[in-house]
Amino acid sequence: MKRTALFDRRTVDDLAIGDERAFRHVALYADLKEVLRRAAYPFRVLRGASSGRADRALLLNLSFWAADVGGDVLPDASIEADVVAHAAWHHLAARQLATAAGRPPSIEALFLGEAIASAFDVYLVGRLLAHAPRSTFLETQVPAMAETARAAGLSKASFARLLADIAAHPELSFESLRELLCDATAALLACSTAEQALGALGAFDRHRFHALLHRYELSNWVLYARAYGREGPDRRARAVDGALRRAKAPLDWLAAHWIAPALATADAGSQVARSSRP
Repeated sequence: MKRTALFDRRTVDDLAIGDERAFRHVALYADLKEVLRRAAYPFRVLRGASSGRADRALLLNLSFWAADVGGDVLPDASIEADVVAHAAWHHLAARQLATAAGRPPSIEALFLGEAIASAFDVYLVGRLLAHAPRSTFLETQVPAMAETARAAGLSKASFARLLADIAAHPELSFESLRELLCDATAALLACSTAEQALGALGAFDRHRFHALLHRYELSNWVLYARAYGREGPDRRARAVDGALRRAKAPLDWLAAHWIAPALATADAGSQVARSSRP
C-alpha cells in the first residue's frame, strides 16, 4: 500500500515570509536567507488533516530536531522572517559541525547550534528596536521576554533598561546570551537531581540575562541531548565556542567562517552544474 505523504516540502522561495520588510536593515538576514535558497533547504509543511495545526507543528519542532533533513515543521506555507534566520543558523551549524555518516551529533555541537540560533533572536530585537520598532517580531518577542523576566523577579524598570542595553549593543547581547545558554545547558546536563540543577541555575543569577534564561526550552535541549547526542569532547564545537568568546565581533566571525563558505560552496556547485550541461 502506498503511503500518503504527511508533509509538503517547500524551499524558502515557496513560502510567504511575514515581517520581512522590518528586517531590511539587518544585512545578516539577507545572507542567511540566501544560504537556505542556494542549499534548496526543505521546510516541511503539514498537509491533510494536520494542515494549519500550529499546535502539532510546535510539538514536532520541540521534540524532533532534524536539521539534516529539513527545517522547521510549518502549519502552512508561511513563515516569519526570524524563523528563516533561525533555520539558517541550524543548517549552518549542522554543516560546520557534522560528524561522520552514521554517527550522532555531539552534545556540545547540539548545544552550540541551538545557542547560536536562539541568541540571534536577541540580536534581532536590538536591531529592530532601533530601526523597525513596529515590527510584528517585536510585538510578539518583547511581551514574551517581559513575561519571562517578570516571572524571574525583574522589575518593569529593570526590564526597560535591559531592552535599552540590547538596542544599544545588539551584537554584544547576542554573544552574552549565547555564552549563557551554552554554559547553562552544560551545567544542567551534568546534574542528576533537582537539587543539583537548582544549584547549577543559581550560579548564573548574576548574569545580565539570567531573567531571560527560562524563555528558552532548556529542559528540552538537555533531554534531547541525553537521548540522541554523543557524549565526550567535540574539538570543532569547542574551537568555535572559544573563537566566539574571543572575537570582538562574534557575528562577523560567524559570517566569515560559516556564512561565506556556505555561499561560496553553493556558487561553486552552480558553476560546476552549468559547465557540465551540453
